[in-house]
Amino acid sequence: MTLEELIRSRRTHKAYEPEPVDRATLEALFELARWAPNHNLTNPWRFRVLGPRALTALKQAAGPEAAAKLDRAPTLVAASVVRSDDPVTDEEDHAAAAAATFILLLGAHARGLAGYWRTPGVLRTPEGRAAVGIPDSERVLGLVHLGRAKGPDKAAPERAPLDAFRSYLP
Repeated sequence: MTLEELIRSRRTHKAYEPEPVDRATLEALFELARWAPNHNLTNPWRFRVLGPRALTALKQAAGPEAAAKLDRAPTLVAASVVRSDDPVTDEEDHAAAAAATFILLLGAHARGLAGYWRTPGVLRTPEGRAAVGIPDSERVLGLVHLGRAKGPDKAAPERAPLDAFRSYLP
């Protein structure tokens, strides 16, 4: 599949087969993510793969109603970015870490895996951050769900036309 096909065919999935993503595949995905554009090579992204204890702690922090969504995928990765005291660096690093997270999703898709990047409210609480090991010195980007999709791919939703967001300046 070409890069264009990968970008256009990647979808958010919310139902997964039970088998977790193996460590070798995760390592390959993290290896790809580290090549995200990154001004000054600060390498600000952080990825934490949740094990059973971390997942249990996150579910407890989320409460019973929200915990069910955390069981959707067999592999969960908490994505965050190291904060900088310099506002410009902080902004650039946030963008770089978001790009690294998208590379993780795109790399997973290229390997036949499904993904879902969400920002559950529990990660905005001290208990949720503690459950996944994100210190106050980092900003939460979200939780990436990974695994093999259950069911067929959905059709691509319509996107805004180019004229809605692109302009050429004289």
